[in-house]
Amino acid sequence: MKKAETTYASIPMQKIGPIKITGSIVNENVIVPLATYESPLWPSTNRGARVSTASGGIQAVLVDERMSRSVLVQAPSAEVAVHVMHSLQSRKNDIGRITQGTSRFARFVDIHTQIVANLLYVRLEMHTGDASGHNMVTKAADALVTWMLQEYPELAYVSVSGNFCADKKVSAVNGILGRGKYVVAEMIIPENICRRYLKTSPQQIIDINIKKNLYGSIIAGGVRTANAHFANMLLGFYLATGQDAANIIEGSQGFVTAEMRENGLYFAVTLPNLIVGTVGAGKGLDFVEENLRFLGCKEDRPPGDNARRLAVIAAATVLCGELSLLAALTNPGELMQAHERLER
Repeated sequence: MKKAETTYASIPMQKIGPIKITGSIVNENVIVPLATYESPLWPSTNRGARVSTASGGIQAVLVDERMSRSVLVQAPSAEVAVHVMHSLQSRKNDIGRITQGTSRFARFVDIHTQIVANLLYVRLEMHTGDASGHNMVTKAADALVTWMLQEYPELAYVSVSGNFCADKKVSAVNGILGRGKYVVAEMIIPENICRRYLKTSPQQIIDINIKKNLYGSIIAGGVRTANAHFANMLLGFYLATGQDAANIIEGSQGFVTAEMRENGLYFAVTLPNLIVGTVGAGKGLDFVEENLRFLGCKEDRPPGDNARRLAVIAAATVLCGELSLLAALTNPGELMQAHERLER
């Protein structure tokens, strides 16, 4: 069969910012490239960026990081599956040795297990350096399941991925156990800045966050999510920096917090499943390399530090776009008028 020809699609891209970010991972003003077909995203996110500089900056914190893959095996009975499950929990040193031997950057974190009838799901979690880690942890999972079948010959192979990962699907497990980078970005916005740049009041933003993001997501049946449009900023950021764009499915499961403080509006975004990397598939394209270098994410740092920097910048970008949209929604007609003005 003749090898298919590879062509490259062109996606509009602009840089927004600067976004003022503070914290131990990033402490500087950052200009961010976003690639999107939704052109109002640029000025809207840029408005949030202006608020960040006027308000003293966005504090961004990395809570946790890990990549997962779940192998699936079948036992003769539930009793045997339970026996193997307990045995695996007592052999984490062996599991770490087997899985870390598949890559010089892979570091074993933990396993979690679930049993359904005679099926045993084993969720493997690894640190994967500057890679987002899909292939690295799958290679480790291959080694794990091969070892399991040797050590427990009563088991039968089902799949190297049992959906307990859970990769590119809406789930509760990723937010609970972690998959990717868990980042919180937060900012306090003085009331005068809120009114000047966002054309609304802190109380209106608090109110719409409760009634739209929280209650609206509940009645819609949202799974571990309460936000207006995290996915928009993440897609623009992912396409500009060579990420696997399908990961916005779990990446956009996150929360907005808005409450009044003595010194202004406290506004925060929580992204528990932010999957990004600075090496690996997609990163060899010229424009991606250029954007990653522009963001300071291709520097000579210890393994993992460039990816952590990228995750923090992504979270701050999400905050800027989310804040701007919620502010717009407090004013009747503003959202549609902006789209008509910018997209026609």
